[in-house]
Amino acid sequence: MSNQNESSLDKEKQPDPKVKVERKEGEPTAAFKGASWAALLVGVTAYFIGLFNATMQLNEKGYYLAVLVFGLYSAVSLQKAVRDKEEGIPVTNIYYGISWVALIVSISLMGIGLYNAGSIVLSEKGFYGMSFVLSLFASITVQKNIRDTQQARERD
Repeated sequence: MSNQNESSLDKEKQPDPKVKVERKEGEPTAAFKGASWAALLVGVTAYFIGLFNATMQLNEKGYYLAVLVFGLYSAVSLQKAVRDKEEGIPVTNIYYGISWVALIVSISLMGIGLYNAGSIVLSEKGFYGMSFVLSLFASITVQKNIRDTQQARERD
């Protein structure tokens, strides 16, 4: 009888191999990856909902959409260039510089656009600014997670 109890206790102590997901060294956790994707989706979705519901003209909506796309691309491009340089992967100075300039320009365009937007109330300006910054930061984090995961899996 005691052998049966001991063997059942041993089974309880051992983790179920189906439940445990093997994470490679250097790979971000599933929770961090999920939070990054969620932040990106929340930021971009909120921005799009704000644009859809805005009473501004279509050309203004297009401007803010283009600034978001430009900002997301430039943020990911800069993150990649910085990381490549840090890891000793060749990055030309012109590309590195353009990446910095593109991000600064996209943030400046957003700031200048919101500052000069007379048809948008202050609370909406804050909403667009915060969803823009959240989206930029999340895009950088998602790109970093994808690269870290890929590198961790290539090591094995």
